[in-house]
Order: sequence, then C-alpha cells, then structure tokens
Amino acid sequence: MSELRFDDRVVVVTGAGAGLGRAYAHLFASRGAKVVVNDLGGGRHGDGSSSKAADTVVEEIKAKGGTAVADYNSVVEGDKIIKTALDNFGRVDVLINNAGILRDKSFTRISDQDWDLVHQVHLKGSFKTTQAAFPIFKKQNYGRIIMTASNSGIYGNFGQANYSAAKMGLIGLANTIAIEGKRSNIHCNVIIPTAASRLTEDILPPDIFAELKPELIAPVVAYLCHESCEDTGLYIDSAAGWAGKYEIVRSKGSLLRKSKNEGVSVENVKNVWEKIKNMEGASRLSSIEEATGSLLTALEEMEGGASESKENGAVENVDGDVFKYNSRDVIIYALGVGSSLKNEGELKYLYENHEEFMALPSFFVLPAIQAMFMSDFLERAVPGRTVNLSQVLHGEQYIEIVGDLPTEGTLVSKISVAEVMDKGSGAAVVVNVDSYTPKGDLVLRNQSVVFCVGAGGFGGPRTGTKAIQCVKKPARNPDKTVSQQTGVDQAALYRLSGDLNPLHIDPNMAIMSGFKTPILHGLATFGYSIRMILAVYANNDCKLFKACKARFVKPVLPGQTLKVDMWRESNRIYFETSIAETDTVVIGGAYLDLKSINMQPSVNKLSSGLQSDAIFEFIIDQVKADPGKAKSVGGVFLYNITKDGKQVKQWTMDLKSASVYEGAPKDVKANTTLTISDDDFLLLAQGKLNPQVAFMKGKLKIQGNIMLAQKLAPILKANSKL
Repeated sequence: MSELRFDDRVVVVTGAGAGLGRAYAHLFASRGAKVVVNDLGGGRHGDGSSSKAADTVVEEIKAKGGTAVADYNSVVEGDKIIKTALDNFGRVDVLINNAGILRDKSFTRISDQDWDLVHQVHLKGSFKTTQAAFPIFKKQNYGRIIMTASNSGIYGNFGQANYSAAKMGLIGLANTIAIEGKRSNIHCNVIIPTAASRLTEDILPPDIFAELKPELIAPVVAYLCHESCEDTGLYIDSAAGWAGKYEIVRSKGSLLRKSKNEGVSVENVKNVWEKIKNMEGASRLSSIEEATGSLLTALEEMEGGASESKENGAVENVDGDVFKYNSRDVIIYALGVGSSLKNEGELKYLYENHEEFMALPSFFVLPAIQAMFMSDFLERAVPGRTVNLSQVLHGEQYIEIVGDLPTEGTLVSKISVAEVMDKGSGAAVVVNVDSYTPKGDLVLRNQSVVFCVGAGGFGGPRTGTKAIQCVKKPARNPDKTVSQQTGVDQAALYRLSGDLNPLHIDPNMAIMSGFKTPILHGLATFGYSIRMILAVYANNDCKLFKACKARFVKPVLPGQTLKVDMWRESNRIYFETSIAETDTVVIGGAYLDLKSINMQPSVNKLSSGLQSDAIFEFIIDQVKADPGKAKSVGGVFLYNITKDGKQVKQWTMDLKSASVYEGAPKDVKANTTLTISDDDFLLLAQGKLNPQVAFMKGKLKIQGNIMLAQKLAPILKANSKL
C-alpha cells in the first residue's frame, strides 16, 4: 500500500504544544505537510501563556527535517492563526481544532468565569478559527476540518457541566459545517479521543494513562484529513489503538393520539411511554429533512383513524404474519430482478431519494412467500400426508394490488388453503394470502399453486375450481419482444430478498435436487418479466399495474438471457418468457393486467406538453401585471423541472428585473436554484403541496440562498386558483 502523503499541504493544529496536538503536528510533518503549531502556552486551566510549548514542537519537527512555524495566538482570535499560515506558506488546507482547557467543578459551584472560559476556548475558539479558514477552503475548493469533542459531551461527566456542554456543542457545529461545506469539497469530521494529555495527566490512573498514547490516535485524524477520505459529518471515537464510529439513532416512537382531530393528554403519553422508549428497530436519520420527513409520514398515516387501537380492524385484530419492509428492501429486490441504471427510467427503482421512488409490483409477492414459509399449513393441507417445504415446487403465482402500497411500511398477511387436488404423483395445493395494512384495509392479494411431490394418492379430486386460471397466448406473432441477460450472481442477489433456499446458491444442494448448478428463483424470473412489460406498456409507471398470473414451466440458470414475448389486447398483456440461448419456455400461460396503457416516448424526447409550462406562462402574466411586487422579492431563481427523474426544462424568474423566461439565467447569476418535478410543481401551484413539506420530503431541492426562496410565497400563492 502506498504511503498517504500531505506534500504541499498546509496544516494548522491548535493546542499543538503537547499531547494530542503535538502528536498531530509531528505526524503531518513527517508525511510532508507544512505545519502551523499553535499554542498559547497556558496551563490546563487556561491560565498563563508562554511561547515555549509551540517553539519546542517546531524545533522537534525541524530537527527531523520537517517544516513548521509557531503561532502563539489565542484561538478566540482564530483569524490571526490562519494569517500565520498564509503569511508563511501562502495557503491552508487542513485545520485541526484541538485546543482546550478544563475548569472542573460540580454544577452548583461553576462560576460564570468557569463557564465562559471553557466555552471561549473549546466552542468559540473552534468557531472563530474555522470561520477564518472557511472562505479560503471554499475558494480553493478543498478543505479538511477536525472538531475535537469528548465522551463527556456525549454521556456527561460529574464536575464537567461546562466542558460537556461545549464538547456537545462542537458536534452540532460540525454537523452544520459539514452540510455547508460539502458542495465545496470541505469536509468536517469530529474526533472523540481519550488520550494522555495535560488535561488528563493527574485524572486518569497511571497504568491507564500510560496506554493512552496520543500517537495511537493521530493516524485516525490524519486519515480523516487526507484527500482520499471521502467522508464528512462523522463522529469517530478513538483510544489506545482502537477507533469506532458513533451514530445518533431514534426509536420508532409512537403516535400519541388516534386521529389528527384529537389533542394529546399527559395520560396519552404515559400509556405509550414504553413504546416511545423502546429502541428495538431504531433507525439512523442522516439529516433534519429525513427526520422531519419521517415525522410527517407518521402523521399522514393517521388519516383520521386509530393506528394502534383495536377499533376499525387495527393490527391487533388481524391474525397473520407481519411483513415489515423499507426502501432498502425495495432496492435490493429491484436489483435482484435485473433493475439497472443502464435501463432508461429505472433509477426510480434504485434510488430512495428519487422524486418518483417506487417499489416494483412483484416485490409484493414477498409478504405471501414469507407467510407461507412461516406457516405450517402444508402439514395440515394434504389428508394423511406430512409435507415439508423441501418437497414443494412452486407451480403458479397470481398477484393483484387492490390498494395503495407505500415504499416502506408494515403488512399483515392472512394465509388460507383454498383447495387441494390429487394429481397422483403429488398434491396441488391452492394457497391464498391476503395482506392488510395495520388498520385492517385489504391492499394485496396473492395466490400460489404449489405441487407437493409424493403427496398424491389420498383420494381427493383431480381438478378444482378455486385457482385463478392461466390463459393461452394469442395465435399470432408477438407485438413486442424484450430480452435481458441475467447476471451470474443473480440468484445470490435475489435470495437476499428472503428466499434463502440453498438450491439457489449451494452446488451440492443443486446436484441433489437434479440440477447441474444452482438455479434462479422462479419468482426472480417472474419479477424480470413484469418489470420488462411495465417498461414497454406502462412507461415504467408501477401505479398502472393491476394484476398478473403466470405458470412456472422450466428453471433458469443464472447468466442466461430472458426473452419476454408480449401480446396486447386492450389493457391485458399476454406474455411468455423463454431462455433466449435455448428457446426453452420458462413462464407460460401468463398475462398482466394494467389499469391503462402508457406507451408515450420517454420524457427526455418530449419538447412540450409539460404542466409547468402553463404555470410559468401564468406567472409571466402575473409579473407583467404587477412588476413592483416581483421586484420586491429581489432575487434570481432558476427552476430545474424534471420528469421521471430527468431534467427536461429550465425556467428563470429574474425578479430583480421583473422578467420570467424559459432557459438558464441570461447575463445574471441565480441566487437560488430549485429542482422539482413537473407534477409536484403543479401541486405546489395549486396549493395541494406545502413547500416546506415538499422540501423536507426531498421533493423540492433548493441550492443557494434558501431564505430568499421563502419570499417567493406571495408570487406563487397567486397561482392557487390554477
């Protein structure tokens, strides 16, 4: 591995006269950096000053062939420290905010001076020094910043209320700097060290103190500051040759009321307090938008009903298997059935922040499959026979979506055996699985026909009436044919969606089952087929899907090419899937029903017909009618209009000169850039979508002067009659 170097980089380390700061300065200098060694030279309580500490470290670095200069300024005057770097080296690339003092006293004994001095050095000092460096970093499109927090800040510590508060404050400061600096390649991370230093020399036991060498932490900080490290906004704990990442997580929580029309009482809170505290299933929220967006989603799910009471068919009254899923599950499934960024219009299946992110309809066979795996229905289904899943073949599948299905949530599935047929060599079992929301609303129907090998001969009927029937394909050439090669790892990927049968991964199990190699899941082929049909006849709009029925005929080997022949008759698409290399049919008797057909060309080929065009034409008239109102906003706004995740048009609202026109700004620079889909912009103009909600949910993306965008409300509000 090549050595990570800092040649031609200028590194500023505050509090570098001893301990961690000295270790940082030495390591960076040894890797080629020019180092500014800042130290006021005071004691750990912040008293006194001396140039000796900084001078000593500089001499040590120079003695080893390194380059360094001393700086004796207080971090509260951070601009002077950065000036030292510029005066001596002409630039600054890395800032390590390490300086600190202690004024430990029990909470009731802390004086104003004790509080103020600790905050001045730790929090304000880091703020002032970073603020001085930030414009330089921004101009050169590069900068690395380290804030130094403490476990005392995260957990608290007796006698350190002032220190703990300052250290936790640094985490909040780092969060915001990471956000504001990201576009300019400015990274800000937090180190949470436990090291032997002036601050801890007579606090820690001698044997522990000896193990906490600052030199064991310095490499962690150095890597965070190297140009090859792409991370920002991290909190890294490190001590004694160990490092780990902290994350802030939040419990699933609980609604405190039954409907939006009700208030919240203290008793409501008490009744669900254990749920509020329960960290099982806790999630990491990476931004304030995500945190607020999840809250809004929870509120929307109330819809005026009792989400957790036993009224209205709530989850307690539904006896069935619980299937929980999130965006990650949806994406893994989409990859398992061949979704790819190479396929036009499929980004929406793979990116959770896509404005039209959606789950493929075939994803929703998974609740039924899970319910079947978890049930012992086969042990009771065939009279006089004991059947287990290793003796079962999946023969047919039907899925029908009857309600709205979000991209994450909970479904409760009820399984029932509709009928059992005696086929002689085995038994065919028709299994219905209906899935409900936690409130008891039916949203999904699945039906599987499974063949239980060796379970026939029990004297039952050979044919039945409960299975949804397959159909013959039309007697003509296909209207459309689409092919796609599967990957050699396709079965290994698909099984991550829940079907862990070793037949699809273990060569020995495959041979025992009569196959030369592991085979692809039939439901993976099913998902491939549905996805390819939706691309042709629904323009990748999963909301148009109604139902699908298919019979599994032959297995597919990972790496083979699937060819789907399609015949359209009204809103029904008959299809047959085969292996292109061998012309072997693998899915037959199949059809897919759509709510409507959408075979429009992709939006990037459309030159007109956007709903937003009419809105901007209306805005043009509004601005012409009252230019003074437009000029009062005093900003230039660039709108990027998207459709199916792709930018299709730009509009400029130059309200400084009261002009609105199609395209990018002319001879001016946009103060604010707003990105929104054509559909969401219409909802925004109609007043059906709140701008703040749109922003929090990621439907409206804003770059530049966010506060200025709020002044647009009077202009856009006039369009509410559209």
